[in-house]
Amino acid sequence: MRIIALLMSAAAALSGSGGTVTEPQTGAKAAIVIDAASGDVVYAKNAEERLPMASTTKIMTALIALEQEELDEVFVVDSEAVKVEGSSMGLREGDRVTLRTLAHGMLLPSGNDAANAAACRISGSVESFVGLMNDRARELGLEDTHFVTPSGLDDYTDEHFSTAADMAKLAREAMKNPDFREICGKKTAEVVFGDPPEKHWLTNTNRLLSMCGGVIGIKTGFTDKAGRCLVSACERDGAELICVTLNDRSDWDDHIRLYDYGFAKLESVRLTPELPEYRVAVIGGGAETVSCRGSEGRLPMLPETAARLERVTVIKPFVYAPVERGDEIGRTDFYLDGELVATLPITAA
Repeated sequence: MRIIALLMSAAAALSGSGGTVTEPQTGAKAAIVIDAASGDVVYAKNAEERLPMASTTKIMTALIALEQEELDEVFVVDSEAVKVEGSSMGLREGDRVTLRTLAHGMLLPSGNDAANAAACRISGSVESFVGLMNDRARELGLEDTHFVTPSGLDDYTDEHFSTAADMAKLAREAMKNPDFREICGKKTAEVVFGDPPEKHWLTNTNRLLSMCGGVIGIKTGFTDKAGRCLVSACERDGAELICVTLNDRSDWDDHIRLYDYGFAKLESVRLTPELPEYRVAVIGGGAETVSCRGSEGRLPMLPETAARLERVTVIKPFVYAPVERGDEIGRTDFYLDGELVATLPITAA
């Protein structure tokens, strides 16, 4: 393949609402909306303030669990792990379960028993697993996050905290995991566990999945200390936003308003190829070369994000006859901060 790298700063055309969008009011103590593709901030309120985050903690616990190799291996839950207060998926001493099922138990009914059982399975104890959580937080650059429990129960310490900004970063990472993404978007799920194992139905506590168009996850949380906490993700017209509110009595309504505001802030970026004066050699045909034709596309994002797009054109050095009009002979890849976000075909003209 012949590769031509080109910067997009002058090549992206913007179109969209173009008008002024009124910033919404929220009763949350802290809130943030980010573009999932770029990580850019669309809206923020006290986003760097350290606060307890309740069961949204389980985003980290479930992500680590779903990254394990023995995801579908059946094991017996730790007898102490299931002895925990608060929300539960219904585990009992002696139950047989898998990490995948425990992830369902964490992300849907917000089972504290599921979080502790996964922690003991992975690290041998809750305490050791918490160390793993904090190590992962540092790897992800969550500088204002510290975990004390896998579940988010935080009534006895001030050392379990995060920020709206850090929780958005964590959610963005978690949603890149296909298992996590699938599970957290389920309104209900049938899973198997018990002694002997039997079928159970779990219901998601995230009412936003039914209340707001395009919402695809991810996690609720509540304690008396933290108040109502909510981390969600929403897809509309090819864009994905992540919203976090901490200590917010009107979290459902606030997320709906914040999404309406956030998506209205995005512009439609026209993705255009820039083909060189280049013809692809044809082997075994009547003509020696064939010319190239590029296609265009669109991608919604913040206007300031478009300047960071990088365009890479990849064209085959030759093709074998016969070559028909429309046959793909290359592509244009679009990268944002080094991550592939779109691909457009280059065809024979």
